[in-house]
Amino acid sequence: MKTNLDHEQYEKARKRTKQKKRLYFHFVLFLIASVFFILLNKVLHFHEELDWYVWAIFVWLFLLIIHFINVFVMKRFFGKEWERIQTEKLIEKHKIKIEQLEKRLEKKDFFNEISSQEKLNS
Repeated sequence: MKTNLDHEQYEKARKRTKQKKRLYFHFVLFLIASVFFILLNKVLHFHEELDWYVWAIFVWLFLLIIHFINVFVMKRFFGKEWERIQTEKLIEKHKIKIEQLEKRLEKKDFFNEISSQEKLNS
C-alpha cells in the first residue's frame, strides 16, 4: 500500500513539474514574441508594403530565435536535474500534507471516542 502511494505521489509530482516547465516555456515564448513584434513595429517601421519573402525572412528569424532560446536557455536551466529537484520538492510537500491530514484525522477520532464514551457513561 505504501509503495502504491509513493508511486502516485511521484507521478503527480512529475506531472506538475512538466506543467511548470511548459508554463515557463510559454512565458519565455510570449516575451520573445513581444520583443520581436515591438522591434518590427518601432525600430524597423514594419508596414504591409513588404513582399512575401521579407515576411518569410522575419518568420524564419523568429523561429530561429525561439529555437536558440529553447536549446541554449530552457534546456540548460530546466533540464532533467531541475525536473528531478522539483519532483522531490513536490513529493516532500505531499508527504507533509498527508502527515498533517493523518494527525487531524487521529485527533478527530480521539474526540469522537471521548464523546461516545461520555454518552455511554451518562
